[in-house]
Amino acid sequence: MRKMVLTGIRRMEMREVADPVITQPDHVLLKMEVIGVCGSDVHYYTTGRIGSQIVQYPFAVGHEAAATVLETGPAVRGLQPGDRVAIDPAMPCGDCDQCRINRSHTCRNLGFLGTPGQAEGCLSEKIVMPAGSLFPVPDSMTFEQAAMSEPLSIGVYAVKLSGIGPGSRIAVLGAGPIGLSVMIAARKTGVASIYVTDPIAGRLKIAETYGAAWTGTPEHPDPVAAIAEREPLLLDAVFECCGQQSALDQGVDMLAPAGTLMLVGIPEVDRISFQIDTLRRRELRLLNVRRQNECVETALEMVVSDGHAVDAMVTHRFHFEKTRDAFDMVAGYHDNVLKAMIHF
Repeated sequence: MRKMVLTGIRRMEMREVADPVITQPDHVLLKMEVIGVCGSDVHYYTTGRIGSQIVQYPFAVGHEAAATVLETGPAVRGLQPGDRVAIDPAMPCGDCDQCRINRSHTCRNLGFLGTPGQAEGCLSEKIVMPAGSLFPVPDSMTFEQAAMSEPLSIGVYAVKLSGIGPGSRIAVLGAGPIGLSVMIAARKTGVASIYVTDPIAGRLKIAETYGAAWTGTPEHPDPVAAIAEREPLLLDAVFECCGQQSALDQGVDMLAPAGTLMLVGIPEVDRISFQIDTLRRRELRLLNVRRQNECVETALEMVVSDGHAVDAMVTHRFHFEKTRDAFDMVAGYHDNVLKAMIHF
């Protein structure tokens, strides 16, 4: 089969490798159908690392995906060849202290698709996954919609952690797929208003269709002043979804006392900083979001009820052979790209 691997910084090539085989009774052989290009995939492509997770070449990335079942292990129940599935890229051990307290996303022995030191990604024609990481989807759901349940589940989890609800006033800084996923989930809770910033005009237009009360760039007009004019008491929560120091600084300034800054984006740098005086005087809360935890089914239910919301995020499509073109487009934010989807 064919597999696309990273071979260096901004280097990628297609290779012929042996087909994967089922070696565990609860595993499933999959034929890949679509893969979404995620910002974390691009970090590995452009820098070769995310924090302490450093790529050892060659290495395949990719984790937002949907597939068709080809074969199942003898212990698998509820799945059979031909089934269409959304893939949760996390493969927790199920036995460690974190798994036992229902925190499988921080499993001590976690395997996650496309993460150095954990598991190869799914940029290949076939992969093998544990059955517990697969979610059957109805025929009415497209493979693209099924793959988009992965970023949407992160938005669902971030909103769940934040504690926002009816009447809350929030901001989303960064209107990429994760930021827009936060918007979708936040709207379901009945928030009163959502303020959105992003440097790309096309993304702001989509955010407006998602119900943003106000949109602007990170620099002009000054988003902190613009939001404070509309919300003199400031905001209950800010979701930082771009991993930029400037967005973190603005997020702190947008928060009302006892507000929460949700750290969803992945910075490319090793250290970030905060103005401690504002944090302390307003008694602000900083909360990291580590992927998602048990939110895939909720995300899939949202897709079933409103598939058009995630459809709007998919702006570009590439064939498997053109994977590098997709990564270059996303890395450079070219052509108003939001989500590039790779088709097999």
